[in-house]
Amino acid sequence: MKTFEQANMMKRLPEQFFAKLVEQVQEVKKDHDDIINLGQGSPDLPTPEHIVEKLQEAAENPLYHRYAPFSGYPFLKEAVSKYYEREYGVSVDPKTEVAVLGGAKTGLVEVSQCFLNPGDMALVPDPGYPDYWSGIAIAGGSMYGMPLKKELGFHPDLRGIPAPVLYEAKLMFLNYPNNPTGAVATEELFAEAIELAEEYDICVVHDFAYSAIGFDGQKPLSFLQVEGAKNVGIEMITLSKNYNMAGWRIGFAVGNPSVIKAIETLQDHYFCSLFGGIQAAAAHALLSDQSNVTTLVQTYEERRNALVKAARAIGWDVEAPKGSFFAWFPVPSGFTSEEFATYLLKKARVVVAPGKGFGEHGEGYVRVALLADIAKLEEAMGRVGKLDVFSNKRG
Repeated sequence: MKTFEQANMMKRLPEQFFAKLVEQVQEVKKDHDDIINLGQGSPDLPTPEHIVEKLQEAAENPLYHRYAPFSGYPFLKEAVSKYYEREYGVSVDPKTEVAVLGGAKTGLVEVSQCFLNPGDMALVPDPGYPDYWSGIAIAGGSMYGMPLKKELGFHPDLRGIPAPVLYEAKLMFLNYPNNPTGAVATEELFAEAIELAEEYDICVVHDFAYSAIGFDGQKPLSFLQVEGAKNVGIEMITLSKNYNMAGWRIGFAVGNPSVIKAIETLQDHYFCSLFGGIQAAAAHALLSDQSNVTTLVQTYEERRNALVKAARAIGWDVEAPKGSFFAWFPVPSGFTSEEFATYLLKKARVVVAPGKGFGEHGEGYVRVALLADIAKLEEAMGRVGKLDVFSNKRG
């Protein structure tokens, strides 16, 4: 069979690090049906019933059986504007400061295509969400990793970035609550990013995927709440996490009008927007009673507390995440993150994500998802505690 040569862009795409882990899991599954998978980031709970009912109702509307406006229905953009006013006290112009996305992942890839020419640089968190790399690679850009270190609260040392790098950079990606570390942002961090962006003409892209998921009574800070944010960048928000709508594929970019316009222009060439029924259900989710979101966050906090307690009980010296639905646990000495993830899979049939898959500075950690009930999380830590590396550490 003839094999066709792929474009150079395809060859630039980063290797899917986690594909190997998925293959290992499938191999173990052939002989065991009791794997506890805490390695993935797909919500395990269903979409709230009232949102599903809204979609069912909207699906019967003939209007939504036609092509939707390329940039999305105005009622949805207005819902996003009202949401930001209600949740964050931020004024957003629905006509010029909101773009509808097929999930935030889509926008995070697209923004690099909008603003990076071949060879242009983007600043990315390390560790960070791997799809930032994908968009940069498609655009032919280069990356400068901003280390997220424990001693700095897993915040980047922005003032430690060399001036020549800042002069060259066109984009800066930030993400709080953070995947994979579970850290949360401070106003000081965002203010410093805005100051640098103003000084060096950098567009800031804040990935706000876990926007509602903050613990210990702390609501996550929106980038747009900090003075000057809209002048230098945007925020991307998704319904996947807060509303358990991951499979629905809908999100938004909010902020600087020139960035919003660029994203919408690019999408005009890719898509004919999203099914109108999903847009109607999304608007309903944003504007309806938010008690389901409150309950969801409480559920994740209860799971976090149970996981951390169980991990410490087996002698694993871990810290509790402050947000997101991930925990970032240190790897015991003698293992790389990939070796330890493989060890847990084969010996305990527990799946975690190796930190190396999120960047060079992810080495030394594994990401553990809170996406299983408390009984499963405790069982997972119980299995891990029986392994040789932990069996002599029990308190």
